[in-house]
Amino acid sequence: MSGLVIKNTGSWYIVRTDDGQFINCRIKGNFRLKDIQTTNPVVIGDSVEIEKRHTGIAFIKTIRPRKNYIIRRSTNLSKQSHILASNLDLAMLVVTVKFPVTTTVFIDRFLATAEAYQIPAHIVFNKTDLIDVEDNEYIASLIHLYTSVGYPCSKTCALSGEGIEALLNLITDKVTLFSGHSGVGKSTLINKMLPGINLKTGVISDYHKKGMHTTTFSEMIPIPGGGYIIDTPGIKGFGTIEMEGVEVSHYFPEIFKFSNGCRFHNCSHRHEPDCAVLEALEKHFISESRYKSYLNILEDRESGKYREGY
Repeated sequence: MSGLVIKNTGSWYIVRTDDGQFINCRIKGNFRLKDIQTTNPVVIGDSVEIEKRHTGIAFIKTIRPRKNYIIRRSTNLSKQSHILASNLDLAMLVVTVKFPVTTTVFIDRFLATAEAYQIPAHIVFNKTDLIDVEDNEYIASLIHLYTSVGYPCSKTCALSGEGIEALLNLITDKVTLFSGHSGVGKSTLINKMLPGINLKTGVISDYHKKGMHTTTFSEMIPIPGGGYIIDTPGIKGFGTIEMEGVEVSHYFPEIFKFSNGCRFHNCSHRHEPDCAVLEALEKHFISESRYKSYLNILEDRESGKYREGY
């Protein structure tokens, strides 16, 4: 029996079968050990084969090949990685410039991962009702930066309804991941786009000005006009994984573009002579923030560890 994993509740997975049933499934104990170095071998969006035992319990026995996935380094040091979702048409990164603050390093790490797996990414600047003139100018500069690189951006506000209809039109008929820090308003946006869903929403910590987790498990939410939204728990840091050395520059489109002019094919774009990337950086064709994010990922690769301090 075939189906789609639409919800993870910890030890159980809800699978919507091809004939429309919703079945609670487990995974076999040895399933976790078969060359899978992730904290979650089965993820939301997976197409799977299941079997029902005579005991009445259903098990996921096979994962069909994934066309793509979004992966990050896990905060669980005993495992290698954590996959957020698979088989995506679009990755929607929801960010805020305050309450909580989303750094450009976090944004760039997410975008680089989406680029690595050929998943179109879109940045949503949310909570525009909380920004002042200076914040608005900063958002405008970020939108100019990222759209010039090739990443479309939107501004939204669940309170006023700004950008909500356009966002819904954008994701209809697609499988779209919604990701970002806790507290950026993912669940509130989804509630606004899909009235009646009533996802639990949270508040911002007054002390740390950071969001507190409200979405506990990932879930695929059907869109009336077609497609799914994948709502995921907020994430603190985004450690990149499965990126090695010179490959990192491939996931920054503007750096990769200029790297064709470098003298050395394996140029690290840090100190080599006749480096076209460094020349473009000096002439402001590449932004300093994006270049620093590129270096930050390289440093993680070389140090062999993932630091969460961003």
